[in-house]
Amino acid sequence: MANVLDLRRRIRSVKNTRQITKAMKMVAAAKLRRAQERALASRPYSAMLAGVLESLKRRIEIHDPFTGDLRHPLLETREEKRILVVVVSGDKGFAGGFNANIVKATTQFLNKNGKKEIDIEAIGRKARDQFRRMYRDAEIPQASGDEHAELPQRHRSGPIENYGDHTGILNKIEFEQVRELGEDIVARYSRAEIDAVYIVYNEFKSVILQRVVVEKVLPIIEFGQRQVADSQELSAQDRTDAAKAAATSGVSVREGEPEANAKEFEEEAKKFGTAETDYIYEQSPEDIFNAILPRYITSQLYHAMLESVAAEQAARMTAMDSATNNASEMIDSLTLTMNRVRQAAITKEIIEIVSGASAI
Repeated sequence: MANVLDLRRRIRSVKNTRQITKAMKMVAAAKLRRAQERALASRPYSAMLAGVLESLKRRIEIHDPFTGDLRHPLLETREEKRILVVVVSGDKGFAGGFNANIVKATTQFLNKNGKKEIDIEAIGRKARDQFRRMYRDAEIPQASGDEHAELPQRHRSGPIENYGDHTGILNKIEFEQVRELGEDIVARYSRAEIDAVYIVYNEFKSVILQRVVVEKVLPIIEFGQRQVADSQELSAQDRTDAAKAAATSGVSVREGEPEANAKEFEEEAKKFGTAETDYIYEQSPEDIFNAILPRYITSQLYHAMLESVAAEQAARMTAMDSATNNASEMIDSLTLTMNRVRQAAITKEIIEIVSGASAI
């Protein structure tokens, strides 16, 4: 059994660790509030964008009158032989099972579609490192300077490959960075390099209302309607732990409600998409529709990243709260053990003194 000095050192070490975890918990709570505000602020934009596209769709010819084909490639549905999976994870750890759940959901999706050609686009260091250990990086052919020239044939080393990664983008999400990713995905789908695009991320509504979802973003079936292929809810124990962490951090567990003007904006967006009003467009509705449609995909990616960041901070706050509580329990246990060892040593010394006195 350890002596009193060793136990005091361990208690001091655990107290230092508890201070660190408590500080990390409060930092995560502060970042969570900001991330939640940004996620809520992006909803009216997405809603109005979907409303505008729905309105334009009702005023233009989506199908070619002669061939019957869809005029925009992002609306074209093809047999899913080649799939792109965008995985949104975190760049850092200490977030409980946040990153593990993302990887697990992605792995299950890959197993279900194992016979298809799948490219993985990792956003976040944790997903990138995990899938690099499992699959090889893709050999992406370099395009020539001629815009009209066809891309060289791509040679795959396996059915599943890592197509690209974007680490550090979640530290400070900028719309322009997400737009570059969205434009690349739209271009690949338009060239028929991929037949479907899925995004795996953690959907965030509140600290206790979040789930890992696998959402289909391309092809577009209906504007404003999500295509959730799979989802995994939080367990009852996880919700309880998250509620306790939120209560001690001053974070509300209720679903975030947008401001009054934002709610009115979303309602107006829905009405705009279905209104029979004949609007006057400065450019032709077809040109506006073709210009806005790729931005709709970018807005979906942007909103998914914002929600994933909020969910990551909520998971980190919960994990650090559990670590702080565990440290407190360990300190109590070590203190009790130290007192017992010290009492045993005092009792032993008293016995030795009494025994020596009796012998004299």
